[in-house]
Amino acid sequence: DEDGQRCFGGAAGTSVGLRSAAMAQTGGSSDLTAQGAQWLQGAKEAVMQMTKGEKKDEDESYSPFQSLQKAAVLQECRCFNDREINPRKCISILTKILWLLAQGEKLTALETTEIFFGVTKLLMHKDQQLRRLLYLVLKELKPSPEEVIIVCATLTKDMNSKVDLNRANALRVLGAIIARTDPTMLAQIERHLKQALVDKNCFVAASALVSGIHLMHVNPEVVRRWVNEVQTALASDNPSVQYHALALLHQIKRQDRLAVSKVVASLTRTPLKSPLAHCLLIRFAKAMMEDGGSERDRALFDFLEASLRHRSDMVIYEAATAICSLTSVAQRELSPSITVLQLFLCSPKPACRFSAVRTLNKIAMAHPMAVTPCNMDMEGLINDSNRSIATLAITTLLKTGSESGVERLMKQITSFMSEIADDFKIVVVDAIRAMCLKFPQKHRLLMTFLANVLREEGGFQYKKAIVDTLLSIIARVPEAKEAGLSHLCEFIEDCEFTLLSTQILYLLGVEGPSTQEPSKYIRFIYNRVVLENATVRASAVSALAKFGISIAYLRPSITVLLQRCLYDNDDEVRDRAIFFVTLLTGLDSGATLAGKSAQSLLLEPLPVPLAALEASCREYLAAPTERPLSIDDVTIDAEMLAKMQKEATSKAAAASEDAGPAADAPAPAMAAPAEEADLLSRMPEFVHVGARFTSSKRVPLSEVGTEYEVVCTKHLYASHLILAFQLNNTLEDQLLSSVTVALDLAAVPGLALETHVPCASLPFGQPGTAYACLRRLEGVPVGTIPCTLKFVVKDVDPATGPTDDEPGYEDEYQLEELEVCAADFMKRVAVLDFRAAWESVGNGCEVVETFSLSYNSIRQAMEAVIDFLGMSPCENSAAAPDDVTKLTVLLSGVFLGGMQVFAIVNLRADSNRAVGMRLTVRSSDMTVSQFVASSVA
Repeated sequence: DEDGQRCFGGAAGTSVGLRSAAMAQTGGSSDLTAQGAQWLQGAKEAVMQMTKGEKKDEDESYSPFQSLQKAAVLQECRCFNDREINPRKCISILTKILWLLAQGEKLTALETTEIFFGVTKLLMHKDQQLRRLLYLVLKELKPSPEEVIIVCATLTKDMNSKVDLNRANALRVLGAIIARTDPTMLAQIERHLKQALVDKNCFVAASALVSGIHLMHVNPEVVRRWVNEVQTALASDNPSVQYHALALLHQIKRQDRLAVSKVVASLTRTPLKSPLAHCLLIRFAKAMMEDGGSERDRALFDFLEASLRHRSDMVIYEAATAICSLTSVAQRELSPSITVLQLFLCSPKPACRFSAVRTLNKIAMAHPMAVTPCNMDMEGLINDSNRSIATLAITTLLKTGSESGVERLMKQITSFMSEIADDFKIVVVDAIRAMCLKFPQKHRLLMTFLANVLREEGGFQYKKAIVDTLLSIIARVPEAKEAGLSHLCEFIEDCEFTLLSTQILYLLGVEGPSTQEPSKYIRFIYNRVVLENATVRASAVSALAKFGISIAYLRPSITVLLQRCLYDNDDEVRDRAIFFVTLLTGLDSGATLAGKSAQSLLLEPLPVPLAALEASCREYLAAPTERPLSIDDVTIDAEMLAKMQKEATSKAAAASEDAGPAADAPAPAMAAPAEEADLLSRMPEFVHVGARFTSSKRVPLSEVGTEYEVVCTKHLYASHLILAFQLNNTLEDQLLSSVTVALDLAAVPGLALETHVPCASLPFGQPGTAYACLRRLEGVPVGTIPCTLKFVVKDVDPATGPTDDEPGYEDEYQLEELEVCAADFMKRVAVLDFRAAWESVGNGCEVVETFSLSYNSIRQAMEAVIDFLGMSPCENSAAAPDDVTKLTVLLSGVFLGGMQVFAIVNLRADSNRAVGMRLTVRSSDMTVSQFVASSVA
């Protein structure tokens, strides 16, 4: 029976299986296909997720110290006191300590002492890897002066060790600890250091030299006694020893310029075996050439040129960079360096290519023609895999390229721009701006390129750089104005940055009304009123109003558009709309605001700062009069002017930090002379002087770094001369008050002192300004004025600051003499067609003089003559190469009183130190012509 059941069951199962198979073959084939496809899709997704997980794990950086706690590490340090030291465990703990210190973790004095004594016990162990870590930990722990004694005693044994590795590391660690904590302990180990300087083992000698370099900063008297040993080490065959020996020898002798020159001169005649030492010697030679002034040492320059043929790429590049960075280097002197850098452009090493193109990029700023032969090689770098190299190559080509190659270059850049980051794009855009100003005829091509990239994706800084470039081109190239405005109008249709939209709308309001077809910009501006946020809508309302103010036939239409903004949701937009609708409605009747017409008040810059206008309005509201307030009544006091100058100083300092280190200036940066003079005429003491005629350059009356730095700017008016003295107190323990500059006018009888405006307070490091107003009595007074700084000085404690009970005492400080010269009475005004203006004046009042000038080059003589005359070069006649032997400069200016003056300066190089000059001056008054011609003498 059981066998029967089994047979029946098996048959039944078989029949069921056959029926299922039949069904699968007939009606269920589609279900199986769907299940199979679903299974394959699931397997594919699983594989994709596994792959992503593996990539994610690979990208994530793993740190074994990620969750490390200082308390746990300090607890583990107790194992340093065990009887049986486990080197592997101690190495792990020391590594954790170094990691914590590298992350900026601070240890208390007690914690440092505990670790220090534990580490000193480990020095008894012989494990070399453990010992090397111990040296690192000792150097990073910064032990106290009491613990330094223990360090010296412990490491002195290692300095006498037979193991060179221990000796060298002990020298390095002990030198660093002594330099950082107690320099007086150098005398205890001086004997060991002097012996190590001439050790046969190069690592020991180099370590001693490095310790000497560090100790030179804290105990130079002791280190200077090692000069004989250092010179012996300089003759070593090891590159590292020779390099460090040269560095230390220069540190020892750097205070003695003659000794340094002897060392450099001797080493330039005997080739160094170390490429690093050779590079260091090149830098010392360049520094000596720069210190030599105009008379350059020819032997040192020959050494730099000879280094261009060195077998090491590092030395070759260092020499090329040194030559290219020399001040006043001639273009012919650059040729060997340019040739070497051109070879580097084809190097298979990315470092060589990058360094070469970076240096050529810097040279192109001052000598673009010298870099032109490298353009073909740099074009091949546009497709370099290193994007930094490609960007530098493109920017250099934009600076040095010719006008005929602009189109080809822009085609290459088009494909390149989509492959680089925004930071590199900004660099390229800045270079395109310079090229457009260099070749204004190509403005259409360049502006089209900028407009295309402006529509692409990019961040705010990138878009702002493009917009600023378009604004610069519009301002500098008149033919590009309408095309540029059209490109900007298209951009604001999709602009997502409020600041850029408002900036462009302001420009449209200023420049749009003066175009040939101003009505075409109305649609773009009004779209901003309908579609944008409140800030942009307010700017659009102001831009529309400027069109209505400037163009009479558009005024009714503009008024209708502005009336639609009267019910805007934003208060600012509504207020502007109401104001401008009222203004445009009453414009035809001749309505004025604050004594000014609407055109002059809204389309021209305010003649006074907003702060001064606000102060005058408050005073008028506090004490109103029957006479309405006029903008001509607004004045500015000296305190407000000083505050504005302080803000200008901080902005200039911030700009210089963004641009990099700037050249030394004789005094802190102030407001521009023209802007400062325009504000001066609004001061109550100077409202009577009238309109400003011209302003001079800043003239230093004291040297940089002296107790009190004084710089003078001369502002000339019709009958007055205002002297603005910019002051800086460099003494931290003094507070100056009632600061004035006393003038002795006996040598200049044509001037009389009218008033002084003293600087009320001059604290340390905060610039201030004092003024003196001189009245011109007759003629054109010239001469030198002795100056004395007078003030009341109070002694202050830098820690606590000044006290009110300190009375102070009067003191004075002698300044250099101030020269009033002919250039102070001349305004620099260029003319477009000099020849036509020259002929129109005629030769009736012509004066011709010849001079022999003591200058080394024609360029120096030309710059000096332009400063003497105070005139402006015309027709780009002052742009001349450095090695020119003959030059004709065309100058134009306006003399005091509005008289046009012209001059032709013919220069000829008579010798290396003499330049001959023929000066021809023409004007409508013979007295003026003679006065201008005699100013050079």
